[in-house]
Amino acid sequence: MIVLSAADVARYAPYRNIVEALREGFRAEIETPVRHHHETSHAATLLLMPAWSKQWTGLKTVVVKTDNAALGFPTVQASYLLIDNATGATVAMMDGTEITRRRTAAASALAADYLSVKDAAAMTLVGAGALGAHFVRAHASVRPIRRVFIFSRTHAKAEALAAELAKDGFEVKAVTDLETAVRQSDIVTCVTTSTAPIVKGAWLKPGAHVDLAGAFKPTMRETDGDVVARSSVYVDTRDGALAEAGDLLQARDEGKFDFANIKGDLFDLCRGRVPGRLAADEITLFKSAGTAIEDLATAIMVYQKAA
Repeated sequence: MIVLSAADVARYAPYRNIVEALREGFRAEIETPVRHHHETSHAATLLLMPAWSKQWTGLKTVVVKTDNAALGFPTVQASYLLIDNATGATVAMMDGTEITRRRTAAASALAADYLSVKDAAAMTLVGAGALGAHFVRAHASVRPIRRVFIFSRTHAKAEALAAELAKDGFEVKAVTDLETAVRQSDIVTCVTTSTAPIVKGAWLKPGAHVDLAGAFKPTMRETDGDVVARSSVYVDTRDGALAEAGDLLQARDEGKFDFANIKGDLFDLCRGRVPGRLAADEITLFKSAGTAIEDLATAIMVYQKAA
């Protein structure tokens, strides 16, 4: 068995490689049972996310420890276990946090590869947390992103992330005027825990692609109902969207969206059952809830490169 740190995962998992691994993962036959959720103490939640194919079985374990901040440790701790089904042997243990961050961003980039305009060069990122840099770099692996606007409720965090991404050669600006940034952007990515709309539908330019990867509870949302109403809507999985996609659920409750109008999911896009973007001026939206398929596909790729 090999043990791979976060740095190892990062080295073996460039974003474009993950995008292609996910594309194959959504074409493959992978079983993903319902996530296990257990409160193990007043300050700890254990999440278990298994997935398996004919050749591989994977299990991601996540511990959310709410009192870790006071101890100087991350609130979320994750690990990934990869098993070779031929023998039942564990072949790798990996840092699950790095896998999660990279595959989440790569899933959005995979969707953008079908849904955003081919020459997308300007991007707005809403949210400057741990996932922010991953999303910019992942989208830039499939589209010629050059200009990046970063908006955060904590402007200092936006400035710090802008400085980090500038080292990669992006033209980056931390902004306080989100509307002006969105109106200029081909891709608008939101990675926040907001419970109130941040991005408004009236701001979207023709041909924009909206990428929603935050707001992971029905009570959360990052966009108003007009964003959803103006868009051709795609999701990673329909079950995940129905359970967790607050942007879509709340737009539905406002009478601005019907789940029957979802154009497709990542299975449909990757298997060619739906074409994706149909016109240059079409506004598209992708809502991600996450699926264990993405973890397993990424872990297999990392292991095969590291072994």
